[in-house]
Amino acid sequence: MLRRIGCGLAATVLWSAGAMGEGGGPAGGATAPKPATESTVAANAAVAATLPVDDRRDEDFAGRGFIATMSDPVIKSADGRVVWDFSAYDFLKQPAPPTVNPSLWRTAAILARHGLFKVADHIYQVRGFDISNITFIEGETGWIVIDPLLSTEMASAAYDLVSSKLGLKPIHAVIYTHSHADHYGGVRGVVEQADVDSGKVKIIAPEGFTEHAVSENVIAGNAMGRRATFMFGTLLPKGPEGQLSTGIGPALSAGTVTLIPPTDSITETGQTMVIDGVTLEFQMTPGTEAPAEMNIFLPQWNALCLAENANGSMHNVLTLRGALVRDAKAWADYLGESARLFADRTDVMFTSHFWPRWGRDEIKDYITKHRDAYRYLHNETVRLMNEGYTGEEIAERIALPPVLAREWYNKGYYGTMSHNSKAVYQRYMGWYDGNPSSLNPLPPEEAAKHYVEAFGGADAVVEKARVAFAAGDYRWVAEILKHVVFAEPEHAAARELLADAYEQMGYQAESAPWRNIYLSGAAELRSGQRIPLPRSVAIDTVRAMDTALLFDLMAVMVDPAKAADKALTVNLVFPDRDEAFALTLANSVLGHETGTKDGAAATLTANRAAFLMVMSGMAKMPDMIAAEAIKIEGDPQAVAAIFGALKRPSADFAIVTP
Repeated sequence: MLRRIGCGLAATVLWSAGAMGEGGGPAGGATAPKPATESTVAANAAVAATLPVDDRRDEDFAGRGFIATMSDPVIKSADGRVVWDFSAYDFLKQPAPPTVNPSLWRTAAILARHGLFKVADHIYQVRGFDISNITFIEGETGWIVIDPLLSTEMASAAYDLVSSKLGLKPIHAVIYTHSHADHYGGVRGVVEQADVDSGKVKIIAPEGFTEHAVSENVIAGNAMGRRATFMFGTLLPKGPEGQLSTGIGPALSAGTVTLIPPTDSITETGQTMVIDGVTLEFQMTPGTEAPAEMNIFLPQWNALCLAENANGSMHNVLTLRGALVRDAKAWADYLGESARLFADRTDVMFTSHFWPRWGRDEIKDYITKHRDAYRYLHNETVRLMNEGYTGEEIAERIALPPVLAREWYNKGYYGTMSHNSKAVYQRYMGWYDGNPSSLNPLPPEEAAKHYVEAFGGADAVVEKARVAFAAGDYRWVAEILKHVVFAEPEHAAARELLADAYEQMGYQAESAPWRNIYLSGAAELRSGQRIPLPRSVAIDTVRAMDTALLFDLMAVMVDPAKAADKALTVNLVFPDRDEAFALTLANSVLGHETGTKDGAAATLTANRAAFLMVMSGMAKMPDMIAAEAIKIEGDPQAVAAIFGALKRPSADFAIVTP
């Protein structure tokens, strides 16, 4: 079973190395959610009163051009596992309940619409089949596919739907707009490797795609993967009291993630290609929503694909699952360039998430105001930062001006002004806020004990929290009760009341990730259990991984206690790749150099694939040696010593408890 738990995630690719030991925790049990409190009902009603409900352009755009959808609501994998269930979000057809922010409910309901849509002559999209969209461009004899979803099962289902309604035609090219898995993972569901190898099918991507697709989340993949279960609500039940959206699509499909490396790279803005009679003009946008990303213009039909650089929501400058901080200023600048290059000749615009937009005035206004939202985010954060405000203080003060805030697409269904402003602050100033008390603070558990003692004990804190909860001051409840939970993890009343506060905060959140994080935290506090997702390996990603990155991953798995008394060098030789490296373990640090070293304790020789099978847990070292797939000359204990110094981290580490 090959699964991923994050948009743009290589996430757990090699943390599944079974040779390093087992991790994981107990399976959890369901706990019944509680209803919205009077305070939450009032808060969501107040939000509803402010919404621009007369602006129904999105409803029109999302439904325009509908052709058909799947007759069977359930998509399954080859082994019978459910990958997607369209009926799971039928509850969104009802009016917003008090347990959901009405602004989020509206967008979640629109995103859940699924099927094949005609965007324009020769341009079709299948939407609502995954967290992302797949686009089919009709050429003279076949299709060009843009962004083949996250999993092969969903991409194949989309292609089947297109073929059943528009006729079976070959696919001549697949374009990856950027280096996140939900835009390439389903590629083997629409094309065969043999057709790519023969030149029958092109795979086109921006320069640097493979490097970033493979590497972006590998080093910190375990931590990102665990946090992604919170961000995307992966383990929450779907429903009005649970998961209802990711903010940019319904959910992540649970199918097979694949990768076919590009055959053609786009290297500069203005570069063009003609495929099956279709002219493609590219705009490079590196370092925006993804490290490698590009937009595409189709001059024959005055159509613009803005990839994931423009959305029906503010996006993340720093995604809550974790990543390198993105550049809000560059993001805004590239959208400005898009407007200059394409807005005056664009009649229809489509993206990798959400729905298209039509009309030159509409599109120009959209790109301009979306650009200015990121520009304002950056500029206002830096202005306040230069006046001495900290990241937390800026997050409380910053808000878009009304002319930008009233647009649905600038609301915070995915990224928010709050956490994005903290990301801008972090990009410039780092973690330190300038206050001396922040320079070397107590760790959470030790600080918690002092706070609880200062408050008069755990029971006294809980009583104060009950008063605050009754008043609807859930943020304060969370602030003081987290200390009780970290000081006395078994304090049942504190855990339950903290879970109640998180739940109400989730019910009020306009951001889907915020909602999912709060509700996931509440579920773990109530059940006392953490459920790790099954560890798995996306073999295509492993194959595409640069060997040096593999050694970097091994380096962050070194347990200093296990490595403390070791000082040795082992050569690794991969004849099939004409590669050779020397791994040195010393000072509790694992390093690598290109080329072998004289005097190494041992030399391991193998085809790289055999070594990767051991590292990914698909095979055991003794078995591969016995099968003569791996050969060791010299001291085999030296190889064992390096592997013995590695420790795989737990996939279910604590988040809301110590």
